[in-house]
Amino acid sequence: MTTDENGLMHGEFHASTGSAVFVSIAAALGGFLFGYDTAVINGTTTALEVQWDIDSIETGVVVSSALLGCAVGAWFAGTLANKLGRPRVMMIAAIVFFITSLGSALAMGPVDLTIWRVCGGLAIGAASVIAPAYIAEIAPAHLRGRLGSLQQFAIVLGIFCALLVNYAIQAAAGGASGEVPWGGTAWRWMFAAAAIPAFVYFMFSLNIPESPRYLVGKQKLEQARDILVKYVGGDVDNRIVEIRASLHSDKPPRISDVRGPRAGLLPIVWVGIFLSMFQQFVGINVIFYYSTSLWQSVGFSENDAFLTSVINSVVNIAGTVLAVVLVDRVGRKKLLMWGSALMFIALGTMSVIFATANVDAENNPILGDAQGVVALIAANVFVFGFAFTWGPVVWVLLGEMFPNRIRASALGVAAAAQWISNWLITVTFPELAEIGLFLAYGLYAAFALISLFFVARMIKETKGVELEDMERLESGTFS
Repeated sequence: MTTDENGLMHGEFHASTGSAVFVSIAAALGGFLFGYDTAVINGTTTALEVQWDIDSIETGVVVSSALLGCAVGAWFAGTLANKLGRPRVMMIAAIVFFITSLGSALAMGPVDLTIWRVCGGLAIGAASVIAPAYIAEIAPAHLRGRLGSLQQFAIVLGIFCALLVNYAIQAAAGGASGEVPWGGTAWRWMFAAAAIPAFVYFMFSLNIPESPRYLVGKQKLEQARDILVKYVGGDVDNRIVEIRASLHSDKPPRISDVRGPRAGLLPIVWVGIFLSMFQQFVGINVIFYYSTSLWQSVGFSENDAFLTSVINSVVNIAGTVLAVVLVDRVGRKKLLMWGSALMFIALGTMSVIFATANVDAENNPILGDAQGVVALIAANVFVFGFAFTWGPVVWVLLGEMFPNRIRASALGVAAAAQWISNWLITVTFPELAEIGLFLAYGLYAAFALISLFFVARMIKETKGVELEDMERLESGTFS
């Protein structure tokens, strides 16, 4: 080993892969909260419309209200993480989500349910920013893609668990509006059950270390060194020197760092924003927010509609597992392009089916047996195409593509754009569906096609690139 001018010893260290996996799983549980909340509302929409006599516009507002909170939570999460540290923000998010889950279960009308869901969204938005940033900062470069994919895997697992819980509760009650044998309305228990993963997330966040990049920024070099030795490995002390150099300044990171030398944002931040927008504009969350009521509207029974949603979720998990296997082998850019093409074909097929289907007196499409089968296959192909590409890969890229100094802040801006885009898609779907489902899925197909050209033109491959080299990759000086 050698000693540099800072008194740091240089040498190669071998990190524990198991330790890196554990802390990555713990951080990714924030994604589980997002996935659970995404799907839990799916099972309650019809019951809320019946119980409170609300129309499609009001339903869209209630369903999408959490997303506005998510955008705000994501925007400020980077600033909080830079001040308090990554695990502390996770703890705060877990506490807020726990409280708002119980509050949603006790809501007496659409207004207070909306308020509770907006507050819960603050926690989800913050968790969505912290998890990919933290995982990217603590994972070895050769594992970063797979560990970063755990965020999306946690999301889809949360969706699956929520759908499974919803299915079991409504089956016990004879429907989401029914009374469960142990007392209370089914949809209220669906919301209350979300407090359990919030508690688990809090307990995990108590037992993970701080990000080494954050510690270097705070000049806590020995603590950072110990964490890098245990979780990252390699030439740890040289890595600390590189991290310090990549931070550029002794001033603490700020949200204003994402601005360019002239007016506006840095080009790399715009790339992150558009990645986030396209991830949502393909309409993936329509499947998970509205699939139960959607399949009921085209002739499925309530029980079959719930079961179909569970099947969608299983396909989602399978696709995400495939992404974990492929992302560090195939690379980020190629997977995104495959996904765009597959989603375009599937969404275009769904649009054609709904455009050519017979309609009832209320202009709802009625699918024949063959059309129903093709629509279900196309929907699951779409979910699979998203699950092994755009779902996890966007989170991986957002966690790793930004330079060290602006990572948390830039990720917050991009994630806020993602949540706003999610809200726009969610709140407009009921109205688009009333005009015609063919229009909704036709628009999503168009965005999938546009995203293909965007990736081909704007995305650079980050597979195997160290975080400290991202700035040189963006400028074209990395080799």
